[in-house]
Amino acid sequence: MKKILKKMYKSSTLTTKIRYSYITLLIPILLVTLFCFINFWYSNNKYTDMLNSAVIASEFSLDFKKDFDYEAYLLIVENKSVEDSKLQEMLEQAEKTVEGLEAFTDSEDNAKRLNSLKKYLENLKTYKERIEKNLAKGNMYETNLQIWENDIQIVTSLFEEATYEYIYYEIQYIQQEREEYRTFFTTMVTVSIAAFALIIVLSIIVSYYIPQSITRPIRKISEVTDQVAKGNLSVRSGVKAGAEVKVLSDSVNSMIDKIDELVEQVKTEQIRLRKAEFELLQAQINPHFLYNTLDTIVWLAEAGEEKQVVSMVESLSEFFRASLNQGKDIVLIEEEIKHVRSYLEIQQVRYQDIMEYEIDVPEELDNYLIPKITIQPLVENALYHGIKNKRGLGKIKISGHKCDDYFVLKVEDNGIGMTPQRLEQVCSAIELKIPSEQDIYGLYNVNERIRLNFGEEYGITIKSEHMEGTSVAIKLPCTIEIKKST
Repeated sequence: MKKILKKMYKSSTLTTKIRYSYITLLIPILLVTLFCFINFWYSNNKYTDMLNSAVIASEFSLDFKKDFDYEAYLLIVENKSVEDSKLQEMLEQAEKTVEGLEAFTDSEDNAKRLNSLKKYLENLKTYKERIEKNLAKGNMYETNLQIWENDIQIVTSLFEEATYEYIYYEIQYIQQEREEYRTFFTTMVTVSIAAFALIIVLSIIVSYYIPQSITRPIRKISEVTDQVAKGNLSVRSGVKAGAEVKVLSDSVNSMIDKIDELVEQVKTEQIRLRKAEFELLQAQINPHFLYNTLDTIVWLAEAGEEKQVVSMVESLSEFFRASLNQGKDIVLIEEEIKHVRSYLEIQQVRYQDIMEYEIDVPEELDNYLIPKITIQPLVENALYHGIKNKRGLGKIKISGHKCDDYFVLKVEDNGIGMTPQRLEQVCSAIELKIPSEQDIYGLYNVNERIRLNFGEEYGITIKSEHMEGTSVAIKLPCTIEIKKST
C-alpha cells in the first residue's frame, strides 16, 4: 500500500502535490480543533446541567413546604373548598419538577433522593385524599387537623430535608466537576500545545519535503541543461517523478539527441569542408611549384647542365610520387622525409647561393604516422619568409626526437625571424583559427590537419627571434600504421 501511494505521489502533477501539502497540514488542525470543541462542549453541558439542577431544586425547596402546609390548613378549616384548593396543582407541579431533576442528575445517590421525594409526594397525595374524604363526611375537623400536624407537616419536612440534601450533594458534585473540569482544561491545554507543536513540526517537514519533491526534479533537469550548455551532449535526464516534469525531462532528452545529431552533422560537414579547402590549397601550391621547377630545368638545360637537369627531374618525380602516395592522407615519417628531401634538393638548385639544409631525423621515427605534406609547407615557409629575406647564406634544419607517447619534429632556420609583435600575431591567428593573411595560411593548414586527424592536443608550436631565426615544432602521437592482412 505504501509503495502504491508513493508511486501515485511521484506520478502526480505539481498542482496535485501542492494540494496534498495543504491537506496534510489542514487535517491535523481540523482533528485537534474538533477534539477540543467536542470535549469543551460536553464538559460545559454537564456542568450547566448540574448547576441548573441545583438552582431548580433550591427554588423548589424554598416555597413548597410553606405553601403546601398553608394550603392544606385552609382546606381543613374550610376556608377553601376542595374545588378551590391548589393542593392537587402543587403536587402535580412538584412531580414534574422531580422528574425534571432526574434528567439533570448523573449521581446515583441523588437519584435515590429523588425517588424518596417521589414517595413523599405520593404520601402527601394520600393525605390530601383522606382530608377531602373527611370533609365530605363532615364533623371530622379534629381528625383532619391531626393528619395535617402528624402526617402532612412531617412529610413536607422530610421532603424539604431530602431536597436540601439533594441540593447539598449536587453542589458538591458541581464543585467536584469543577475541579475535574479545571484538570481537564489543563490537560486539554497541554494536549493542544503538544498537538500544535506536532503540527508545526509536521508543517516544517511537509514544507521541506513537498517543495523538495517539486524542485529536485527541476534542479536535476537544470543540471543537465547546464552540462549541455557547457558542450557535454552525453548527459541525459533520468527524472521520472511528476507528470509535467517527466514530460519536460523527455523533451529535454529529445532536444539533446537532436542537438547531438545536428552537431555530428555539422562536424561531418566541417571535416568535408576543411578537407576540400586543404585539397584546393594543395592544388594551388603544386602547379606554382611545378612551374618554378620546370622553369629552372629549362634554364639549366640551356646552360648545358645535363647532370643537374637529370637530378632535378628525378627529385621532381620523387616529389610528386610522394605527394600522390596512392591517395593516402596519412603517411609514414620515412615517406614524408623523402618528400621534403626531394623538395629541398629541387630548391637548393634554385637557391644554392643562399640556402643549405640538413635532415637529422632518427630512424626510430620512420614507422610513425604523420599527415601527408606536413613538413614541406614549413620548409617552404622557412625558405621564402626566413632565408630569402636575410642577406647571406641561410640554413634549414629538420630534426626529430621521441618522448614518452609522442614525438616532435622541428623545422629550424637561421633566417630573419619575427619580431615579438609579429610572432604573437601569427600564433594568435593560428590558435584562434582566423588566418586572415595569405603568408601564414600554410602554417594554419598544417596545424589544422594535425588536429583534425590526431586531436586538439597536437599541432605546431612556433618560436622566433628577430634577426636570429625561427623554429617550428610539430608534436604528434606515437601512432604506427596497422597493416591489413591479405
